[in-house]
Amino acid sequence: MSAPATRKYRPETRLVQSGILRSPFGETSEALFLTQGYVYESSAQAEARFKGEDPGYQYSRFANPTVSMFEQRMAAFEGAQAARALATGMAAVTISLMGQLKAGDHVVASKAMFGSCRYVVEEYLPRYGIASTLVNGCNLDEWKNAVRPNSKAFFLETPTNPLLEVIDIAEVAKIAHSAGAKLVVDNVFSTPLWQSPLELGADCVVYSATKHIDGQGRCLGGVVLGSEKFIMDHIHTLIRQTGPSMSPFNAWVLLKGLETLAVRVRRQTDTAATVAVALADHPKVTRLVYPGRPDHPQADIVAKQMRGGSTLVAFEIKGGKRGAFRFQDALQLVRISNNLGDAKSLITHPATTTHQRLNAAARAEIGVTDGLVRLSAGLEHPDDLVEDILTALKAV
Repeated sequence: MSAPATRKYRPETRLVQSGILRSPFGETSEALFLTQGYVYESSAQAEARFKGEDPGYQYSRFANPTVSMFEQRMAAFEGAQAARALATGMAAVTISLMGQLKAGDHVVASKAMFGSCRYVVEEYLPRYGIASTLVNGCNLDEWKNAVRPNSKAFFLETPTNPLLEVIDIAEVAKIAHSAGAKLVVDNVFSTPLWQSPLELGADCVVYSATKHIDGQGRCLGGVVLGSEKFIMDHIHTLIRQTGPSMSPFNAWVLLKGLETLAVRVRRQTDTAATVAVALADHPKVTRLVYPGRPDHPQADIVAKQMRGGSTLVAFEIKGGKRGAFRFQDALQLVRISNNLGDAKSLITHPATTTHQRLNAAARAEIGVTDGLVRLSAGLEHPDDLVEDILTALKAV
């Protein structure tokens, strides 16, 4: 027995009720199906399953009931026709591009992105004869000028990692489509709660479910979403044949995470905004970026395409790397980690962690200075968090 149709329900309801596949036992919580394979009533049924003529499961590398529930719930939350779950967020990014590209194709991507995403675009894809051009994502003219006759995919994340720049999804989608290319958007920093790339014209959305979707530091996961045609044409078969499948146990954990995502992200967003207010005029903070503030560099785009700010704050500490390290090491409540979206507040120094593979010139080009830190607000009391940060700044 499945959950009721979800189209008319609001996001918070969809996060709790969507995609439930109850067994004959009528369990309240989603069932965890830890199985590799499935049995058939007859040889004819097995043949029909593999031909796609009989609905049902064949092998958990292909599909699994618990994983299916996670995929259906994510699709309902995102407002997508279809979703496919993967082992990690980077598997989702890689598959979203590799699934639609071949030798001789060209990718246009924003320079400001997670270090591993940049590796895929700049170093991994070229091994298979797929060229790439990186652009300033906030400059629409650069997107237009980068287009080639063989451009087949555009890739961006917004807000960007780690500087929280906001790229105009609708306008980039128009440029991509006029060139005959598909737009893939990494929506991790915003979550479907605050931003809906598919509604703005994107063809595909990817997430690291490791972040806000789990939200409690427990497991890895990724998901690719889009139209039924996009998923079936570019994603489904590649996952089935190459095997970057999500574990049923991880899918079950992520289902539980989705039930509380709206509550957590709303609270974390409010806390991040509070931290931004506390740091805005601090003498030891030379730059602060937070979506939703009127001084954000792309405040007009934020207002146009986002329903809320972010759970993250980026700010630059006086004294470069030495100042940033002294600040981080003086924190008592906030923990140093390269993860984000967790119930616990976390902070990272991008120049020496997530973006350390880039040379100094490349980091400078996207604004990752030696003094920059990225804070992910957790579920602690906002006043305790602000007090911890302000006290640590005294060490700088």
